[in-house]
Amino acid sequence: MSDRLPRLCGHLTCGDFDLGGLLSRDGTMESRETGENNPNSSAQPSSNPTALEVLKSLDRESARRAIAARLFMNGSAPVPVDLSYRLHEGERVEPITPDSPEALEIYRHSTSHLLAAAVLDLYPGTKLGIGPALLDDPKGGFFYDFQRDESRFTPEDLPKIEKRMRDLIKRNLEYRRIEMPKAEAEKKFVELGEPLKCELIENKAGETVSCYTIEGTPFIDFCLGPHIPSTAKIKAFKLLSISGAHWLGDESRPQMQRIYGTSFFTQEELDAWLKQKEEAERRDHRKLGAELDLFSFSEQIGSGLALWHPNGAQIRKSIELFLDEELFRQGYSFVNTPHITQSDLFVTSGHLKHFREMLYPGMKDDHDAELEFRLKPMNCPFHIQIFDSRPRSYRDLPQRYAEYGTVYRYERSGVAHGLMRVRGFTQDDAHIFCTPSQLKDEIFGCLDLIDTVLRTFGFDYKAELSLRHPTDHSKYLGSDEGWKLSEAALAEALDERGIPYVRMEDEAAFYGPKIDFKVVDAIKRLWQLSTVQVDLNLPQLFELEYIGADNKPHQPIMVHRAILGSFERFFGILIEHFAGAFPPWCAPVQASVLPISDRFNERAEAIERELRASGFRVVADLRSEKIGAKIRDAQLKKIPFMLVIGEREAESGNVAVRDRVKGDLGAVSVGEFSARLGELVRTRALTT
Repeated sequence: MSDRLPRLCGHLTCGDFDLGGLLSRDGTMESRETGENNPNSSAQPSSNPTALEVLKSLDRESARRAIAARLFMNGSAPVPVDLSYRLHEGERVEPITPDSPEALEIYRHSTSHLLAAAVLDLYPGTKLGIGPALLDDPKGGFFYDFQRDESRFTPEDLPKIEKRMRDLIKRNLEYRRIEMPKAEAEKKFVELGEPLKCELIENKAGETVSCYTIEGTPFIDFCLGPHIPSTAKIKAFKLLSISGAHWLGDESRPQMQRIYGTSFFTQEELDAWLKQKEEAERRDHRKLGAELDLFSFSEQIGSGLALWHPNGAQIRKSIELFLDEELFRQGYSFVNTPHITQSDLFVTSGHLKHFREMLYPGMKDDHDAELEFRLKPMNCPFHIQIFDSRPRSYRDLPQRYAEYGTVYRYERSGVAHGLMRVRGFTQDDAHIFCTPSQLKDEIFGCLDLIDTVLRTFGFDYKAELSLRHPTDHSKYLGSDEGWKLSEAALAEALDERGIPYVRMEDEAAFYGPKIDFKVVDAIKRLWQLSTVQVDLNLPQLFELEYIGADNKPHQPIMVHRAILGSFERFFGILIEHFAGAFPPWCAPVQASVLPISDRFNERAEAIERELRASGFRVVADLRSEKIGAKIRDAQLKKIPFMLVIGEREAESGNVAVRDRVKGDLGAVSVGEFSARLGELVRTRALTT
């Protein structure tokens, strides 16, 4: 979008002026021979129609449902604008309605402003921080950070704030955009006693600053927008919780209070989300991790550094063995690389320059002051060194390197969240080095592998294809030729595999386009997981080459590929997806042998040995407890099968099988149970 920003205007109707001479049939502004319609004119083009008026002229029902508009101008990618935006020559708009992909973010951002307005109404003198919308965040749909000098918010304040928000909604108050020079904006927020807003304006604003107010309230915020037209558009919301937060995440700055909330276009959607949230709390991997003895953290070791307990490590090992099979089938070679490296490696790769804040500090060598080492934050530069360790011919390509490589990235202690955000984690990382002609086939291989793995765990998924901006390439590295080849290979591979996807323009990494996969878990939450990224930058920085069929050097194309992302985060997602009840093939204990009294312990131990000899993870519960207590304990541990041994079973040589979900299945021979369990494991069945 150009430097010209949307202008503030009141609500006008189509009858206020003649639209016919301004609009083409598709709603595009046509030229008039007047100076006031010149986009470069400093005069306000007040005769130009607003986005809302244009939408009404095209479809009154869509205009009624619209919360904002999608602006098309000068062949650029569309941008969202307020309904009060006045169109200029050559511009056209489309409605953003509740079912539009960008609608929920705008709606929730506007709800966060409403929260701030209510807080200022109720608690004068409160200082404002930031209040963004959140998407796919389990904590809520938005938050706002506040600073109060004398007292702090408590959970008992939330209903009071909610009531004031509802009062403001009933009053149908307008969201108004105001623009002013930067110096005037800074002066305004100084007068209001808002030092944090002054800081944001100083660091982020251009020459012209856009602010938003809500009519009839003391609220004003430095904000790019857009926003809904009025408070009455907000139909369903709820405030959820209060937490601490440092200003801009800087632990050296004073702590603020963050109020989380969420909002939806209908009460039904809100109710469904609240029910999902309640179920998510029941499935919380931190709670289940402790109950099932899967993992823990230790203050003596440090925040964000997970300890895998035997049960958790066994599940991880089962996943690794599954991945091993699939990777070998696809022709990957396994590599291993060290946990530290000389810092110069990340100087060459650019990571030290661009991502210094997430790297751990350098470690000096006591014997050589010139040497500095760092914990590795990613594996790709190491795999590049393996590729570059010897001359390569086009006949050697593709090279596919896979590693379960542990990396370390600094996360602020307040950001850590169980296994979802940790400081040390193991990536199921792979890097492919190939020729341009091989790229599409390698993408096919990545897509097939991702599909196999995700569906094995019972995940459906959605794909997003992130591309560079269609016209502005200033922030992207690499040649036009390389980008066109890479973007085409990714798109064609998705199309030919029949995988639906959303095109995300101007969302590519600076080094190349990518496909991101979001999985849908058992309670319909989305989680970002797998990724396939084409890298046009690192091969150039490290001067990689292979000798082509023409006997000349060429630069290989590099593909980054991860399926799980990291074992830690994937394990956290998996715990919640299965609610701790892992399918038999990866459950830490697949069956528990339960003698009904000590007289049958010897038989129970014999069955345990027999099944273990067949490769199953089986334990015998030989405690002097009643059988009911043993069954309850096995159920709490979410063990798939219980094999009960009593008088009849001891005499017949059978076992009475109990399924953790289906209950009693009857008596079968040990051999028959072994065959049944073996089939479930072999097929990696999700259910019994």
